[in-house]
Amino acid sequence: MKLYDAVWAPSPRRVRMFLAEKAIAVERVMVDLRADEQLGADYVALNPRGTVPALQLDDGEIIAESSAICRFFEALHPDPPLFGANPREIARIEAMVRQVDAEGFTAVVYAFRNRHPAFAGRGLPGHWPAVPQIPALVDRAATIWRHFLDSLETRLADHAWIATDRLSYADISAFVALEFAKAGKLDQGQDRAPVTRWFETMRARPSAAA
Repeated sequence: MKLYDAVWAPSPRRVRMFLAEKAIAVERVMVDLRADEQLGADYVALNPRGTVPALQLDDGEIIAESSAICRFFEALHPDPPLFGANPREIARIEAMVRQVDAEGFTAVVYAFRNRHPAFAGRGLPGHWPAVPQIPALVDRAATIWRHFLDSLETRLADHAWIATDRLSYADISAFVALEFAKAGKLDQGQDRAPVTRWFETMRARPSAAA
């Protein structure tokens, strides 16, 4: 197998942290996003969406979503369980991951893609026709992000982790969203003690350096 990876993008980071928590080693092929290598003919032939990460299986099949890649490895290596050890945990983690994606990642991507001049005409990640920036989405991102932080603060006020009673893929996803928030000029919840406590706990884990 080969994992097509990129250094600074948030979605590949989720996979790297997940693999580190599982102590799984996978051959990595680095994709240079600054040179738009993900949009080049060779990579698009491999993954028509033009996004990273992408996992190429031994038979050539491509899995091109970070959560799908992590679920694939969870099925191969169930311990430690990062998607839940029983039906209730699985449901809680799934619900939280969906919230992180719909609110956390959406807000960061809106803010980053619609603010930065380098993404003029590239309002969406991946291999698309020209997608204009929408400046109003930067303000919408700030509103969504505040709601997301409110939800995290409420949950973490009396819980150590955001979905169950131990680290899960939901924590990895939320942590990566908060780390990437800086790129979108969104705050990282520094004035929210429960969020800061959890964030520092995540940042101290060895997987955070992956």
